[in-house]
Amino acid sequence: MSEPHDLRAQLAQKNRQLQDIAAQLKTELFGIDPIIDRVIDSMRAWYLLPELVSRPVIVCLWGLTGTGKTQLVRRLAQLLGFYDRFVEVQMDGFSNGAGWRGANSISGMLAQSGVREGEPGMLVLDEFQRFRTIDKDRAEVRVERYQDVWALLSDGRLPPALSLLGDIESSLAESAFDAERADAGESQKRFKLRSWEAQELQRNLKLDEPLLEVMAWTPEQIQERLRAFRDSGQQQWETDYSRLLIFVCGNLDEMYEELATSVDDCDSDADLFHGLTRKLSVIDVKRALNKRFKPEQVARLGNEHVVYPSLSRRAYEQLIEQGCHRYASETEARCGLRFELADSVGRQIYANAVFPAQGTRPLLSSLHAILGTGLSKAALWAIEHGAQPGETVFLSADGRSLIAQWKDESYPIAVPFDLTRLRQRNNADFRALLAVHEAGHGLVHALLFGRAPQEIKIHVASFEGGYNVYSSRKSWSRRNLRDSICTSLAGRAAELLVFGPELISSGAESDLRKATETASRMLRFLGHGARIGRTDVSTDGLDHVCTDVETTNGPMEALLQAEHNRATRLLDSHRDALLALVDELMRHGEVTPARFAALVDWPLDQPEDALDPYAQRLIEFREASAERLGA
Repeated sequence: MSEPHDLRAQLAQKNRQLQDIAAQLKTELFGIDPIIDRVIDSMRAWYLLPELVSRPVIVCLWGLTGTGKTQLVRRLAQLLGFYDRFVEVQMDGFSNGAGWRGANSISGMLAQSGVREGEPGMLVLDEFQRFRTIDKDRAEVRVERYQDVWALLSDGRLPPALSLLGDIESSLAESAFDAERADAGESQKRFKLRSWEAQELQRNLKLDEPLLEVMAWTPEQIQERLRAFRDSGQQQWETDYSRLLIFVCGNLDEMYEELATSVDDCDSDADLFHGLTRKLSVIDVKRALNKRFKPEQVARLGNEHVVYPSLSRRAYEQLIEQGCHRYASETEARCGLRFELADSVGRQIYANAVFPAQGTRPLLSSLHAILGTGLSKAALWAIEHGAQPGETVFLSADGRSLIAQWKDESYPIAVPFDLTRLRQRNNADFRALLAVHEAGHGLVHALLFGRAPQEIKIHVASFEGGYNVYSSRKSWSRRNLRDSICTSLAGRAAELLVFGPELISSGAESDLRKATETASRMLRFLGHGARIGRTDVSTDGLDHVCTDVETTNGPMEALLQAEHNRATRLLDSHRDALLALVDELMRHGEVTPARFAALVDWPLDQPEDALDPYAQRLIEFREASAERLGA
């Protein structure tokens, strides 16, 4: 045993190594510094004092595709020096060992790796969400591979594969039976273990004999070993993987609801999406896992659930800066020319390559398509025009192409800036219509809720239109619901105010649908009208609901008309602010929250989680009740 001061020195050295590894990871993986810190902290005890670990350390990494989960774990294994004791399993069940019996089990894959029994090692269970054991109706799903994973996650001690040993004994018995029935003088083929059977026998019985020797054993020798195994008691035959560091990685779409599968997210602001995904917690993880796995299986995953947010705008910009530098350096190494890339190149790459809900993969693909090809064409053009090694070629972008410049000559290079072209609204009438409509929504929302919209955009690539994005609320009062109806109808009200009744467009159809839905919920489901009970359509005689929906149609129409009139009055009394927002959208295609506040010159400082003043109303009620009792 080490002396106390020696142990302290060893622990201090290992701790410094972990700190250095964390710092190195942060230079390579952008935008996930808090994730790296938490992962390092979760595995600290396993790395510093592995002899005290009595069960596997399990760290679950959940996030959208392309956020760097697997990349972090692989790089961590390299920096820790565990690349020879590292096993990665694709839990879809199809990616490993096709045709190899041992790939049906995690233990079989560990046995073929450098992970030694009873010693530290690293195991990655990737794409774990595909290993679901229950379907959407909570019926059990048949899973044939990797059934030992649950025992491994429980305590790291795997029992021997008794079913396999039983199969071998059955084969031996059948061989002996066939030998007895063989006619005299007829040759009988001798029973032999196949390679994978010998391998599994060697592993489960912890045999020291070489594989070839085991394969050459006679049936009598095999029977003797099996009998000795059976008589000795099976506890000592467990395989001990209790000192593994296990990373469970996956993409739980259920946590992100519609955001995870959005096809329009090329128009979403990365910081906004980042903020939404940062709010996810271990409760969201457990809720999503319970839709795919049995409760006892979810429990075996433990509570160390690390949720990856989507990348922020700055993280994407760092990736683009890194990519620009790498491609420029590689091209210089091949042709001898230096390349300087203007900021416009990075801006156009961001505008055309970032899909926040899809992670880094679209960006990396676009970097190659834009710079890999573009720089090669720029180099060829410059050399053909007389550029010599060491001279500099400048590269900029204008939204349509890359522009190479050498001396006084320039050369446009076609690259896939498709999203920029799709976002351009060249028709002045269409831009004016979109700007007025979306400015109306945003202005009324700010007036009623005290917060600027998180996004207002009319430069949209994924559909012909614009949109507003508002902060979510934890609770909706009757007043909030009326305000939301007013906000939904404000786009139409703005068109009516600015263009007149004959030029109101068809763009308010979805707004009217949403406003009508909210009015229906208020009056039919939530008891916010003259009738308290729920009003609904029912086909089941046991449903206790009022089916007289006709009675609420009139009040719904009156509510919608009243809120449309209110939106019109609000916009009419704030024309200057409306026109300021319209002008901003016409010039730039979007309005950020900070820019919104500057344009309207209002203190829009409502906290994001603000509700109606319920706490103050409770205080007032308490004081009024005390006065009544005193009286």
